[in-house]
Amino acid sequence: MPTGVAIRDAREQLFDAAERILLRDGPSGLTSRSVTAEAGCAKGVLHRHFADFDGFLAELVEDRIVRVERLGAALRDRAGEATVPGNLTEALTAVFETVAVAIVSLVTYRDELRARLRQRRPVGVPVLTEATELIAGYLAAEVGNGRLAATCDTDLLARTLIGSGHLLFADRTAARPETEAVHAMVTAILGGALTP
Repeated sequence: MPTGVAIRDAREQLFDAAERILLRDGPSGLTSRSVTAEAGCAKGVLHRHFADFDGFLAELVEDRIVRVERLGAALRDRAGEATVPGNLTEALTAVFETVAVAIVSLVTYRDELRARLRQRRPVGVPVLTEATELIAGYLAAEVGNGRLAATCDTDLLARTLIGSGHLLFADRTAARPETEAVHAMVTAILGGALTP
């Protein structure tokens, strides 16, 4: 991109480019040069918006956490509608199909990024921790609706769903799991917690 040409939504353009690289090449392929090349802009654009590359990556993670929180809000709004396994299948697929697996690999790969994120989020794995909390909130709402047994441990179910979902989607080079496979996993985990 020529010097002096304004880029609309440069931060979002850079974040989207970084996510595409993560999904395609993994964290080892993610550099400031690869991000700006993927975004189609000069390298200086990244450094005009972020103090350094790890600062950029920390903001990328925070931005993707906000996306997961939006998915969680949409899931909570569906409490009492459709089916519990169907709602969870859609939510888990939305979380893992795009951002969660890529972000987890990035956070694991880069020590400096992990240290920066710990300043804001001292517990858990960013994105997965938030997704777990949102799933637990949805499950609690469904307990309140009588669609899940009052005796079920919603926190444990949420952690199990997130962990199992991560395992299903973890290989970024393999074909994505079929919806039926995700649904079967969700149904098996919910097991006796589903009310008739």
